[in-house]
Amino acid sequence: MNSEGRKADLLSGLALVVAGVALAWLIYQRHLFASNVVLVAIQVGAALLMIWARVTFGRRSFHATAGTTQGGLVTSGPYRYVRHPIYASILYFAWAGQVQAPTVASLAAVAVLTLALGMRMVLEERALMAAYPEYEAYANKVKRVIPFIV
Repeated sequence: MNSEGRKADLLSGLALVVAGVALAWLIYQRHLFASNVVLVAIQVGAALLMIWARVTFGRRSFHATAGTTQGGLVTSGPYRYVRHPIYASILYFAWAGQVQAPTVASLAAVAVLTLALGMRMVLEERALMAAYPEYEAYANKVKRVIPFIV
């Protein structure tokens, strides 16, 4: 692996740790889980999206860095609608938890989480572009996090 690859692995690992700390802080402060029925429904939907994405991607979706895995580019299941459904589900869940009783600190934590996962998405996409020439056409068709929007 070249120095750019090592740097990308280090940054994506750091982003994973930062995201984990932000989520842990939100849980500790009781600002992750919603109680409003609509927000709970969004969080349940986010959890189901996570499960669907994990099942579609398979066992290879568990890795600490944002590098590519063997087995080809996955564009089926939830990957037809968003390029990063696993990261999207985390963001949907965390942001839904902020709607009913946000604080400056909890909003800051979710912003940090969003930035950390955004960094992982960008690093992952760089690796995917290098590994799979068809990724560029896929990325031009399918949005990153919110279907048809972002």
